[in-house]
Amino acid sequence: MPPPLPICPRALLSSTSTRALLRQPSSKPQSHTALSPPSATRPFSSSTALKSGDGHESHYDPPSGWLWGIPPGEKPKKEGWETIWYWGFWGSLLVLGVGGWVYREDSSIQTWALEEARRRLEAEGILADPSPSRTSSIAESTSSIVESTSNMVESAVDTVKSAVTSSDE
Repeated sequence: MPPPLPICPRALLSSTSTRALLRQPSSKPQSHTALSPPSATRPFSSSTALKSGDGHESHYDPPSGWLWGIPPGEKPKKEGWETIWYWGFWGSLLVLGVGGWVYREDSSIQTWALEEARRRLEAEGILADPSPSRTSSIAESTSSIVESTSNMVESAVDTVKSAVTSSDE
């Protein structure tokens, strides 16, 4: 049974047996284990991780004096996504703006005064409450529609019967 590994990673890297293991060249690629130090290979990938301070080359672009590197007087070349983005952004903004303007709340003084006058007249009993009368008027109109429809059906049936009896004679 192998000896237990130290818990502290620094102690693991500083032990002489670990250093001897790390210095031995190996023909097989080693996976990331507790005995090997963190390498540039990522655990679930075969590619190496990019580190910003590894290379000796400069990551700094010297200033050219032009905004985004475009000389004055030159038009920048449009990329493929720009036209779709412009039309989508400004078109949706226009649709939302028109929709918001059309469906905005009516907050005019005339609307408020009409609603307030109706509320006060209903409270005093001068104006009848519209909801019960509306319900009763809907019921009355529905019953009248049903009666007129049944009358029309009866008259159509009578017409057909008279046409059938006259053709039989």
